[in-house]
Amino acid sequence: MRLSHIITIVLLTSVVSGCANFIESIGADHLLTLWTCKKIATYVSSDSEIFYDDHPSYHRSIGHWALSSSQKAMCVFEPGSPEDVAIALQILGKARTPFAVKGGGHTTNPGFSSTRGVHISMTRFSDVTYNPSVRTATIGAGMTWDDVYATLQSHGVTVVGGRVSGVGVAGFTLGGGYSWLTDQYGLAVDTVEEYELVMSNGTIVTVTESSGPDLFFGLKGGFNNFGIVTKFTLRTFPQSLVWGGTLIMDDTGIDRLVDATQNFIENNHDPKAAIITSYGYLLGSQIAFSLIFYDGPKPPKGLFDDFLKIEAHQDVGTRSYLSLVQSSPVSLSSGRRGTFHTIPVIEYTRAFQVAAIDEIWRCATQSGLNPYIVTITFEPFGFLRELDLNKGSVSHAAVPPRRTRATGAHPLVMYAAWEDPTMDERMHEAIRTVMETLDEKLTTAHVDEANTQDFGEEKNLLATPMIVPIPPLELYGNYAIIGTPVEDIYGDSLPRLRKIKEEVDPGNVMGLAGGWKF
Repeated sequence: MRLSHIITIVLLTSVVSGCANFIESIGADHLLTLWTCKKIATYVSSDSEIFYDDHPSYHRSIGHWALSSSQKAMCVFEPGSPEDVAIALQILGKARTPFAVKGGGHTTNPGFSSTRGVHISMTRFSDVTYNPSVRTATIGAGMTWDDVYATLQSHGVTVVGGRVSGVGVAGFTLGGGYSWLTDQYGLAVDTVEEYELVMSNGTIVTVTESSGPDLFFGLKGGFNNFGIVTKFTLRTFPQSLVWGGTLIMDDTGIDRLVDATQNFIENNHDPKAAIITSYGYLLGSQIAFSLIFYDGPKPPKGLFDDFLKIEAHQDVGTRSYLSLVQSSPVSLSSGRRGTFHTIPVIEYTRAFQVAAIDEIWRCATQSGLNPYIVTITFEPFGFLRELDLNKGSVSHAAVPPRRTRATGAHPLVMYAAWEDPTMDERMHEAIRTVMETLDEKLTTAHVDEANTQDFGEEKNLLATPMIVPIPPLELYGNYAIIGTPVEDIYGDSLPRLRKIKEEVDPGNVMGLAGGWKF
């Protein structure tokens, strides 16, 4: 750490303590926040900037993919260096001022990367550095995957990153990170080599598995609990042209899409192939999407024929990896209020697909809800368990937790978007209800299967159904709806994560920011 940086921290600590005590004594929270903004502006370097709601960049900085995720902050802080992030964290911690850290802004949970206090926008951390000698890429925390892929494709490599356009690097990677390449290489967290982390005490550290195994474990899924990550160094992988794209269809194609999806789930044996299938309701009509992917210029003959035979708008072919990522129809719902939710699934059946379609149709047509769009999305990963068994090192991460890894479970995702802010809580509750219903259907199916295996099919038909205790699987934090207990996300990883948190942030400065808190 630079000597000037250390001196600055020492000076501002004493100043902040005295002024914060005075302002708190008069109970003026907004004055304290304004004072914090001005104090950060005083001490940080010219690499960074503080601005307010009259600045032309203010609304861009606080904006999110989902309108309901944004809040009107007192000020925006755009740091330009890790040292300035450290100074800001010192001031925020001493003043106990609420803040937020925003990378790409794709979260749909209100308050997770937004605040009415100090909004830290990581926009200026926007560099990608490729190191061919060790086959890694160092990526700034303010980037989206679109920009990362665009930079790396000229080198003939890519990283395990987002599958659709507009997703930020930071939240995606800190939360786990399912990718088109996951069945080959694991989640994004499984490919991280090091983090540049600004801790709440102002220390800037490089965290690797050898330098700090506990903290390295925690950062692999622990979001912003331990400090602010400014850079990620990820392993790269060779990347040529890929094949795939998007199919969009009306209700006449849904039955065939259910069959195509189920056939792929049951019969695909190629980890280079992947799909995302979504069934939905859009402005009063049923609609379905399928994103299909093969990591190569052409897929094996017949692999995706069931999808291509469906009458649909098709944008499918050989293309760059970036082009495929940008082909997804995410713009259909951006800029509206919205949220995700999820449940873990080990194995899909055709009957469960149909049940999921029926549930979201009922949700969408409930009187008074009036959503713009509701979707249920199947993201099957058929090789995760095998990958984890073959490469035991990939499981050294907080997310997915041990039980989820052991079963090969992956997330089923529900999404809804709407216009009316007065409907926020009703929409959240409706989404929770749908996912609880589907989770019960899955649990019942697992019990029935266990009974059949224990007693044999004929005997089971005559037996009184028994209750088979099934330990709950964890929910994926990047999709889980606000209000989900952290125990449901981290499972038996949580005690270890809480211990790490106490060691690296004893004053709970990062607790002043939103998100999943230990």
